[in-house]
Amino acid sequence: MPVEPEIPPASTPVVIDTNVFVGAAFKPESGAGLVVQAVREGRVRMPWSDATRGEIEAVVTKIPPISWSAIRDLFRAEDRVQGSPDESELDWVGDPNDRKFAALARAAGAILVSNDDHLLARREEASITVLTSGEYVRRTGS
Repeated sequence: MPVEPEIPPASTPVVIDTNVFVGAAFKPESGAGLVVQAVREGRVRMPWSDATRGEIEAVVTKIPPISWSAIRDLFRAEDRVQGSPDESELDWVGDPNDRKFAALARAAGAILVSNDDHLLARREEASITVLTSGEYVRRTGS
């Protein structure tokens, strides 16, 4: 049985993967919805980069029931990380599109919240904490 990583306090920032925003839009009462709500209420900071925001916007605007305007305000100017965080040494992230999220989490000292099976399957190899939205909510009480 794998050992669960130590979880930083709920005040630790979170980088939210695109799939969490999608899940939150369809089920606001789910773990994904609760993570997004914690950011909305200002209980948790969400560092973002132009690359991560761009991917999230590109995906959610292609899913008609989801409104970009409903989440745009979560990308606060004070939480923007300038430039592109270093994506080297992230070979454990199989999908190159997800490396920007892992690199951002590493650069910001944040937890990566994702529901991607391929990321979760290799998180023991990560130098960052990777949690599902449900795990994050259970462990931090957010």
